[in-house]
Amino acid sequence: MRIPVVLLASQAFLLSAGVASAEDRQYPWSGDWYLKVGATGFLGPEYEGSSKTMLQAAPLVSMGKVGSSVRFSSRNDNISYALVDHGHFRAGAVGKLIFERDEDASDDLKGLDPVKFGGELGGFAEFYPTDWMRFRAEARQGLRSHHGVVADITADAFTDVSETIRISAGPRLTAATSDYFDAYYGVNAAESAASGLGTYDPDGGIHSVGLGAAINWQATEKLETGAYAEYRRLLGAAADSSLVNERGSRDQFLVGVSATYRFDFTLP
Repeated sequence: MRIPVVLLASQAFLLSAGVASAEDRQYPWSGDWYLKVGATGFLGPEYEGSSKTMLQAAPLVSMGKVGSSVRFSSRNDNISYALVDHGHFRAGAVGKLIFERDEDASDDLKGLDPVKFGGELGGFAEFYPTDWMRFRAEARQGLRSHHGVVADITADAFTDVSETIRISAGPRLTAATSDYFDAYYGVNAAESAASGLGTYDPDGGIHSVGLGAAINWQATEKLETGAYAEYRRLLGAAADSSLVNERGSRDQFLVGVSATYRFDFTLP
């Protein structure tokens, strides 16, 4: 089993340095908060575009204010903080941590330049056209790991089959600029000579389309468990890469389980 050092979070909070009005004498962070910590184990590709799968694990951490208007969250959501929150519509800042990808992840990557540790920062927006569906879009600029822009668009239908069990499913679409594809799928002349892969200089465009589904069980008031599955089909510049065509696969499957425990606390 490989345990990648990754952080998955559906919600997070950003502390502000300002203070509230003298009338209530509260800081922006004052109030009741929750912290969820846990882990997920999943069977997924060795790297993005790989035809080989392996058992992996990752921590799960999320934090937010009690009583927020979030009706639904997905494992695909990145760390976000709503600056605008009207219940049916939310928008704000979003971020994603990216950890190094090198030849230690797979023999397929030998001879290719590593993807450095870094992240992505940008914005998100989501809205609920009905009580059982959410649309969400994220656009993020790469920092250090790559210099491209990545956009994710998802739609999820969800329903509570009981007081403790919720099921959800929906389509996913990802697009990116050429700088992102170059970091993950490009092969220059030096890399080609070192790896044996054909040279490849990608353009931007659609990265993948797919479908995800999940079932979440509120085992106790504070313990939540779940299972999920996802399929993505690589398209465009990702699918045309020599790394994918010669050593990988356009079809990407992932299945896993998760568990988180909630801690409640109050900040003055």
